[in-house]
Amino acid sequence: MTEKTFQPGPDQTPAFREALGCFGTGVTVVTTNTASGPAAITVNSFASVSLSPPLVLWCLGKESNRYDAFRAARHYSIHVMAQDQLDPALKFARDGQDFSHVDWAHDHAGRPQLADCLARFDCELADCHEAGDHLILVGRVETVMYRRGQGLIFKRGQFGKFNDLI
Repeated sequence: MTEKTFQPGPDQTPAFREALGCFGTGVTVVTTNTASGPAAITVNSFASVSLSPPLVLWCLGKESNRYDAFRAARHYSIHVMAQDQLDPALKFARDGQDFSHVDWAHDHAGRPQLADCLARFDCELADCHEAGDHLILVGRVETVMYRRGQGLIFKRGQFGKFNDLI
């Protein structure tokens, strides 16, 4: 394919999405507790914001059927998925109420915490910012867990992993 240059707009949405897909990201699952039970959503819009104070962000689509649950959440956990956790990441992308396919437990703040993830950031909501068709949620990190291992990666509409360096 040859180089493509364009100005983003409604008629260029597929091309804009394709260009954004050139940037590989990790795969995360965000969980929270709601009045009707635990809820989860798979996202790849996760980033560090600040070391001091410890802040991270993720983006929530306003068209998501889980928007109201996560918009109202004051506490949530962001799980960085390991390379062997593609199945739960895909299942949570389709259904955020069904936790039957994963091992999990609530923490002291009621946040559902998934077992076997590569890293976990337990957050309290610090701020929200309107941003087009998404809401940017900034969380103050209260607790961190991480372990050695390979992360699940998403790039150009596909899931994969990095090879180990020699």
